[in-house]
Formats: sequence, C-alpha cells, structure tokens
Amino acid sequence: MTLIVNDGTPEMRGLLEKGRKRLRTVGVVMLILGVLAVAFPLATTIAFKSVIGWLFLIGAVGHFYGAWNADTPTRRSLDIIQGLVFGVIGGWLAFFPMGGVVTLTVLLAIAFILHGVFEALMAMWLKQFPGWKWMMVSGGISVLAGILIFAELPSSASWAIGLLLGIILLSSGFSYLMVSMAMGKVARS
Repeated sequence: MTLIVNDGTPEMRGLLEKGRKRLRTVGVVMLILGVLAVAFPLATTIAFKSVIGWLFLIGAVGHFYGAWNADTPTRRSLDIIQGLVFGVIGGWLAFFPMGGVVTLTVLLAIAFILHGVFEALMAMWLKQFPGWKWMMVSGGISVLAGILIFAELPSSASWAIGLLLGIILLSSGFSYLMVSMAMGKVARS
C-alpha cells in the first residue's frame, strides 16, 4: 500500500488541491444529475435512449463520409453497409421512445455491474486516502443495482434505467465528494 503524505512542498499541495477540486466538481455534477434522474425516471430513460440513438446516427454519418472518400469499391461498400446499419439502429433508438427499452435495460445492467467492479478497483487504488471506503461502497451499490435490474425484467424497463442511473450518479457523486474532503485533509496536513 502506498501512503500519500503531504511533504509540505508547494508542488505537493498544488497537486493535492488540483485533484481535490476536480473530484469535488465531478461529485457535485453527478449529484445534481442523480437527483434529476431519480425525480424523473421515465424521462431519463427516454433521454438516455435518445442520446444513444443520436450517437449511432452520428456514427452513420461518419460511415457515409468514409464511403464518399473511400479509395476502393470494397471499402466504399463496407462503409455504406455500416452506415445503413448504424442509421437504422440510431433512428430506432432516437425516434421510437419506448422501442427497445428492455434490450437497453439489459445492456445498462451489464454496464452498472462493470462500473461497480471498476469503481471498486479505483477504490483499492485510492486506499491511501481516508475516504476510499465510500468509493468501495459506491462500487458495491452499482453492482447491486445491475443485479436488481436483471431480477425485475421486463416489467421494470420503463423506469429502471432512469431510476437506477440516478442512484448510481448519486452514490458516485457522494463518494467523489468524500474522497475530495479526505484529500483536503491531507493537503492541509
């Protein structure tokens, strides 16, 4: 285990202060977004799905641009096919609000579980700071949320994405604020 100690140099204080401010800002933004997502779970579900749809549509445009500039007919054909696939998926996700919500909910459950595992790993990496346990708890909550999504499918698909995304944002935002405060204590010592 590496222990970060403030050696009192201006460089160390600057590094700790910069990291603390970054974590605090990210934590506050995540808390605000989490409150909004929990307050409006169906709207968050539809918005989340629409954003993913628009990302696919942007990808389709990129593939069509690649086809326009392709140097071989094979490359042009592949880019056109990929552009069409991305366009159909993107249009379906962006313009049909409730279509595919169950599939997207399954994907989100997998993402929550992976997020929780990675956040727990990040907590282990930040063990030298007193607030690391909050991040570990947040990772556990994320894994639990992913498991709960799977348990309630398909009936919970219309609200689960928004509600659970809000819960994850709240727990991550809170944990980032706790680590930020712990870093502030180290910076002052």
